[in-house]
Amino acid sequence: RCKNLSVSFWNSYWMLPSDVCGKNCFWEAAFRYDHMETHPSEKMHLAVVACGERLEETVNMLRSAIIFSIKPLQFHIFAEDQLHESFKDILDGFLYDGKVNYTLYPITFPSESAAEWKKLFKPCASQRLFLPLILKNVDSLLYVDTDILFLRPVDDIWSFLGKFNSTQIAAMAPEHEEPRIGWYNRFARHPYYGVTGINSGVMLMNMTRIRRKYFKNDMTPVRLQWREILMPLLKKYKLNITWGDQDLLNIMFFYNPESLYVFPCQWNYRPDHCIYGSNCKEAEEEGIFILHGNRGVYHDDKQPTFKAVYEAIKKYSFGDDLTNSLLQPLELELQKTMHTYCGKVYKVFIKQLTKSIRDLYNRRSKGR
Repeated sequence: RCKNLSVSFWNSYWMLPSDVCGKNCFWEAAFRYDHMETHPSEKMHLAVVACGERLEETVNMLRSAIIFSIKPLQFHIFAEDQLHESFKDILDGFLYDGKVNYTLYPITFPSESAAEWKKLFKPCASQRLFLPLILKNVDSLLYVDTDILFLRPVDDIWSFLGKFNSTQIAAMAPEHEEPRIGWYNRFARHPYYGVTGINSGVMLMNMTRIRRKYFKNDMTPVRLQWREILMPLLKKYKLNITWGDQDLLNIMFFYNPESLYVFPCQWNYRPDHCIYGSNCKEAEEEGIFILHGNRGVYHDDKQPTFKAVYEAIKKYSFGDDLTNSLLQPLELELQKTMHTYCGKVYKVFIKQLTKSIRDLYNRRSKGR
């Protein structure tokens, strides 16, 4: 059996060090989390996987979620053991206003294939594939990459769960809006969803449906459940996939397209939406709802528009006036980026943010 070290803080903090785990560690880890009480109608569940140098980026994502969200948030943070104490120290110092809880988890994969899953694409990224099997008592979950920033309440993307039809189990945005610059339609050596594929950096899941569904596939005429299909998919396609677990999700939804709800690009806005000219019409009209700074753009000077948003949220202190301490300084920085393609459309970066701040203060004034 797996040993566990239990440390008491806000909620349960479970550690399953790899050196004390036996053959059934992954599955025992899944059962350990069965005790968690979850109330999907009362709180929103958000998961993230952090490995390597992703601590600061993850914390900034969580900060952006806290700023605007209305309903209570439950964070599920999967991180390497050496990051747990740092997460605890930082998150316990946040001013939550009573609306946030968090749980830290180890990185765990099925023991017989752990090394293979961990090295797939970026370190630990494929952990997201196993969330329905680990968080067995969580009905629905929003998974996001560490390089996500919320410019609108999490409540609004959470509401898409109510728009799922009877066959849909998850929601994601397209990988590209413009096929001429699409990666999957030009280079993929495996099946992918739709015209340009899907991006898994923002993935909303009805995990109860995921666990129950039997998936069509190209490996057997027999439909397979989620826990049965992952390893066969990896074995068949591992020499043909480039983007790891995202490619596996594309393959899965290629064969089960009725199971996916596709939301517009402003819910997963990436550099590709502006570096070749603006190609997310919804963002032009309503602004960016969720910013996805992939390719490391928050940490270099290649896309200063994205970096400006990241730094503005990082510098903001909870409780400060959002207009004076976040919005206005950010707009000044964004105006300095107009020499870039993304900077030319910098107003899409603050359009929704402006509305989110206004709505937040309106809610507060009505609540007095």
